[in-house]
Amino acid sequence: MGGNMKKITTIMSIMALLFLSLVNANAGSLTVYTAIEAEDLKRYAATFNEDHPDIEINWVRDSTGIVTAKLLAEKNNPQADIIWGLAGTSLMLMKSEGMFEPYSPKGIEKLDPKFRDGDEPASWIGIDAWVAAVCVNTVEMAKHGFSMPSSWEDLTKPEYAGHVAMPNPNSSGTGFLDVSSWLQIFGEDGGWDFMDRLHKNISHYTHSGSKPCKQAAAGEVPIGVSFAFRGARSKAKGAPIEIIVPSEGVGWEMEANAIIKGTDNLEDAKTLADWTISKKAMEMYNVAYAVVGMPGVAKPVEHFPPALLGAMIKNDFEFAATNRKAILAEWQKRYDTKSEPKS
Repeated sequence: MGGNMKKITTIMSIMALLFLSLVNANAGSLTVYTAIEAEDLKRYAATFNEDHPDIEINWVRDSTGIVTAKLLAEKNNPQADIIWGLAGTSLMLMKSEGMFEPYSPKGIEKLDPKFRDGDEPASWIGIDAWVAAVCVNTVEMAKHGFSMPSSWEDLTKPEYAGHVAMPNPNSSGTGFLDVSSWLQIFGEDGGWDFMDRLHKNISHYTHSGSKPCKQAAAGEVPIGVSFAFRGARSKAKGAPIEIIVPSEGVGWEMEANAIIKGTDNLEDAKTLADWTISKKAMEMYNVAYAVVGMPGVAKPVEHFPPALLGAMIKNDFEFAATNRKAILAEWQKRYDTKSEPKS
């Protein structure tokens, strides 16, 4: 009898351990959805792991539009634990769908108010901002005898026909911030009129926000509508490009984070959320971003045009988030014929 009891006790212990291992299968590991530039992900995870070596980051990375669509499709069966670095307008849309676990990370009061959700507790937090700019290859421009543009309006000049690349806003957060900012800068009718005229000069629309600048840096197109830090990086590597700040002003977007409602890993997700707005994290973002969420941290980024920060428009994020679906549908109907095939 004693032997049988021993066996039963052993079996029960094994079952209890198995149950605990199933419960904790995801503990110490986070599935993190992101649109952060792929080349930065290893550095971000390694810097976080200096402070929290027990939490593994498993990245799921794509362009903003694709990650946003994936998250919305998974709304009733979430696969992500947390978002680290996705367009703020996308997160505002998802907040309205009730997809987040509200949580105000430690240190949230140190953020610029623009970089945090106004609710308490917060549903999302901003970490940095990327700013629209135009990358122009000076060698290619000279080869074609083109004049240098200085405004968005200049990009519609007939001389540039077939020589401009820009991101598709359905795939790219940079593309969407361009389109939503043009509708604010020029007004709704004026914005679509501008895009109609720009479309005549477009060689192709990419599915990545950085690609038009990379293509300009490589001489594949003379002009790439992209974002400033991609231009700064390409220039630092010796590419013959100038980063143009259009005179009408430039759109911008914040990268933001949020915890997904229903995560099995809430404590680890909160630990990561806390860390992502720490001073150490802000200094890490500043390697590539001239604008970060914590005031007083950012130092100048090499080759980042100083005039750009003053050119940032007063962005109506609520307008962009509320009208996102209608804006994207209208853009698709008008211009998608020049989009590159999706890989």
